[in-house]
Amino acid sequence: MRKDYLSKGFEVELFTGSLNSHIGVSTDIEKKFSNFVKEPDNRNVEYITTPEKDYKFLYKQLLTPRKNLRKWLKKKGLTIIPSSTLCFKHDIQFQRSDSHNLYHQFIEDNYGISIATSSVHINIGIDDLEKLFAAIRLIRSEAALYLSISASSPFINNKITQHHSQRWIQFPKTPSKVPFFVNHNSYIDWIEENIANKNMQNIRHFWSSIRPNGPQRPLVLDRLELRICDFVHDINLLLGLTAMLELRILNLFENINALDPMTASIFSLEKLSEICDQNEICAARDSLNSELIHWQDGQKVICREWIQNLLSDLSSTAEKFNMKKLLKPIYKVLEEGNQSMKWLDQYKQGLSIEQIMKITIDDMIKNEDEIV
Repeated sequence: MRKDYLSKGFEVELFTGSLNSHIGVSTDIEKKFSNFVKEPDNRNVEYITTPEKDYKFLYKQLLTPRKNLRKWLKKKGLTIIPSSTLCFKHDIQFQRSDSHNLYHQFIEDNYGISIATSSVHINIGIDDLEKLFAAIRLIRSEAALYLSISASSPFINNKITQHHSQRWIQFPKTPSKVPFFVNHNSYIDWIEENIANKNMQNIRHFWSSIRPNGPQRPLVLDRLELRICDFVHDINLLLGLTAMLELRILNLFENINALDPMTASIFSLEKLSEICDQNEICAARDSLNSELIHWQDGQKVICREWIQNLLSDLSSTAEKFNMKKLLKPIYKVLEEGNQSMKWLDQYKQGLSIEQIMKITIDDMIKNEDEIV
């Protein structure tokens, strides 16, 4: 393993329930497992991995908590539901996991059940602040690509939606307008201003496709957090997404002037912010088939083609870092479709949402059991 690999960590949200309903047991899970924490809605739970550079270790870190949770859930007649939205028929009332948590109270009062989604946040360690904010600018400009590969929420409340990522359509991005940060100071000023004017309740209340992260935000930062991805049950695909993200950042560091949107785009940063927000919504609707606007030159491009071009651009960096094999699941998605597309095909063939989830849950268990 090369020493110049970047550190990577994950925050993985999961829905629990039966084969036809969402059942919240997050309080019991948090008591049982030290690496799981509650989310505001009880039907949702999250586990967090420690930073690691080696992809083999990352695989184990992602798999082991899930297998342990599944074994515990099985004794209760429950399972992990692979959708990123509440796909089964459900109570539309918010189900509080912690009645004493004032922040959860605020979330329930202001957003309700729209925040009851599951996703995976990918953290990439970057200590150099100039490089960190350049990476955030570039990855935000391409965030729609990562959403399109990961899309896994075409259903809600036992109905089909018109979106491949219903999660990203309904999730309340906060604040609603986020600028491109030119440096660390511009980020600090913006955060302090938005907390002061109550657009944000606290530093955690910054819900966007990507954000800086660190041990003492906004002052001490050490990583980029990509938050746009739907839940990805295929760990090899999640690591493929992570490898694509890491390679793009390493690629940026070798070509800062050519790839930092602050210097390499024809658009102003204000206009670029609007374009990126628009691209994200287009990707949430049609994922790989969506028509997007490229951040560099304003050309319209089909998302699938943009990803193919990006992978081509990254091939020499992938070769250099011995990471080409990790990208294979991405090519498979481009060829066969993402999870939402597969589920929608099954739905068109006459399968119910419960049947579709049962097939995917069985596949998850099979893949988990195959790993020694």
